Amino acid sequence: MLDLNIQNKTKKRKRYIKNFKQKAIDVLPTDTDLNKVDVWFQDETRIGQQGSITRIWAEKGTRPRAVRQQQFEYGYIFGAVCPAKDKALGLMLPVANTAGMIEHLRLETFA
Repeated sequence: MLDLNIQNKTKKRKRYIKNFKQKAIDVLPTDTDLNKVDVWFQDETRIGQQGSITRIWAEKGTRPRAVRQQQFEYGYIFGAVCPAKDKALGLMLPVANTAGMIEHLRLETFA
């Protein structure tokens, strides 16, 4: 469904929505029924924990050494939303790679 109803429309958004349907028609095969087309918005992000600055008591003018956790732990989230169908999906992965993105896109086709 190519019905984009975005609240709080700015001029830029209005222009984008106005041109979106024509751009979709230009890239889709000519025999495609626009009522069967779903528009999904997708994004990915990295989340994790990074060590903080280590602070210790020391005399003024000195720079003592302190042991600090140096490794980082990350996870990746792939998410997508289809406003017309009121559906969303997300996938959390330990790494971001091609296999993860392919799995994410495969899940979108079944949503």
